[in-house]
Amino acid sequence: MTAQSAAFLDDLAPGSAMSVAVTAPDGSDMTVALVRTTDGEVYALDDECSHGRASLGEGDVDERSVECWKHGARFDVRTGKPLGLPATRPVLTYPVTLDGEVILVDVDSPATPTS
Repeated sequence: MTAQSAAFLDDLAPGSAMSVAVTAPDGSDMTVALVRTTDGEVYALDDECSHGRASLGEGDVDERSVECWKHGARFDVRTGKPLGLPATRPVLTYPVTLDGEVILVDVDSPATPTS
């Protein structure tokens, strides 16, 4: 499997995030968070916060991070690295491309997280 359609760009306003279902490499369903930063760049990362098992797709977004709504952990959307406590472990990030207005995510090629 390669990049797959995850959402339409118009459905993800700048400065927002959303959770979307995609197909994992093993054929099962998985959820990723799509994040569109305040400057309009789109990123994809694991939807589940590494600290509190909450959806990052429901988090607050700024120019380079998403904040978990449950305990306030922030993650760099480019690398998945936590930017402060309470999270200490990164989340996976995935390559994103745009095909016109369609957001494509490649869950087969996650970036290796750094702690």
